Amino acid sequence: MNKRDRLDIIYEDKEIIVVNKPSKLLTIATDNEKEKTLFHKVISYEKKKNKNNKVFIVHRLDKDTSGIVLFAKSEELKRRLQDEWDNLVKLREYVAIVEGKPPKDKGTIRSWLKETKTLLVYSSGRMGDGKEAITHYRKVMGNNRFTMLDITIDTGRKNQIRVHMSDIGCPIVGDKKYNSKTNPIRRMGLHANKLVLTHPITKKDMTFECDIPNCFIKIVE
Repeated sequence: MNKRDRLDIIYEDKEIIVVNKPSKLLTIATDNEKEKTLFHKVISYEKKKNKNNKVFIVHRLDKDTSGIVLFAKSEELKRRLQDEWDNLVKLREYVAIVEGKPPKDKGTIRSWLKETKTLLVYSSGRMGDGKEAITHYRKVMGNNRFTMLDITIDTGRKNQIRVHMSDIGCPIVGDKKYNSKTNPIRRMGLHANKLVLTHPITKKDMTFECDIPNCFIKIVE
């Protein structure tokens, strides 16, 4: 079985299911693709246990980004998680492989994101001109060509990390849309590796993690 065909479950209980999405797989269906999606894999898994089971997507990742995605098992819980997202989510952490070296070993990028008619997201430096986006980064390791960054976000805007890395002259590898010139790992170098969440039912803080892809480590060793 192809690795992308397997469902990598990080955690599951009666209310939620947390999975590790592979790169190059849509989170949800589009007009052009209905079945090759993470949602389809999760609902198929649940239906095998009980044909009446349901799942609802709480948030999503870009097709080429891998990592943690959260699903709710009821529509009511999905709405609650989305409505209270900023309060329930304590940390969203990513690992990125970028071209070159950032200007500093750690820093914060803040801008206001807008989108063109061709769906390209870009930064405005003018306060209030778009949706505010805040990204924090820290260098983990690197070489002369590529750098591994630990990234956390205060806001979850569309393409936020990808735009902000390009803004500082260090586009994510494999991200041609946002000015990457290289693709050494044959995928985009962005992975959501950690989510800290207050469970809306039990009220307990829970930490979900998944491994950094091996290709990320090899390219910066």
